[in-house]
Amino acid sequence: MRKRAADGGPERLVALADGVFAIAITLLVLDLGMEPGLSDEQYHEALRELLPNLGAYAISLVVLAGFWRDHRMLFHSVRQVDSQVITLTLLGLGLAALVPFPTVLVSEYARESISVVVYSAVVAALGAVHLALLLLISRRPWLRNEEEPRGDVTISALDMGFTVAVFAVTIPLALVIGSAAMWWWLVLIPVKVWLGKRAEEAR
Repeated sequence: MRKRAADGGPERLVALADGVFAIAITLLVLDLGMEPGLSDEQYHEALRELLPNLGAYAISLVVLAGFWRDHRMLFHSVRQVDSQVITLTLLGLGLAALVPFPTVLVSEYARESISVVVYSAVVAALGAVHLALLLLISRRPWLRNEEEPRGDVTISALDMGFTVAVFAVTIPLALVIGSAAMWWWLVLIPVKVWLGKRAEEAR
């Protein structure tokens, strides 16, 4: 790829990303709450109704925390950013800020397949942006402090690519089997554990 003019250091971009992820995670909590003055029966009923919200909160917390970790990893050796890096980062932050909306859909209307489709589409798009950002930075050594180990880039790309694939596959799956398609996300656990071990071995 041809060399482009750098637009300064990554510090402000990283600080902006930290703030957006923090706000997005905070917004997830706003959907959690119970009315005061409930009787014992109403209290237990409201608590049962709150469980889907807690589940959706936990899933989105893990998703956002994972993408925040990936974003920090992407920029740990970056010393300069250019316009394309900035554009992709802002696009990713816009998608991260959007995550609380499909989280509400999944928590309140999980039986509607479109809720799962919207959630999966947002997460897959966010993963695709992070993957594009990883590949862009890896192909522009003049933006980095040092050469990235090829193995680290490959493992990170596999990690992000598999996340995108799992959530992308969920979209047609949800249209066929409905909200049960969310169980498909569990396949990410053993894969990410395995990739984590591979990353440790490569260091």
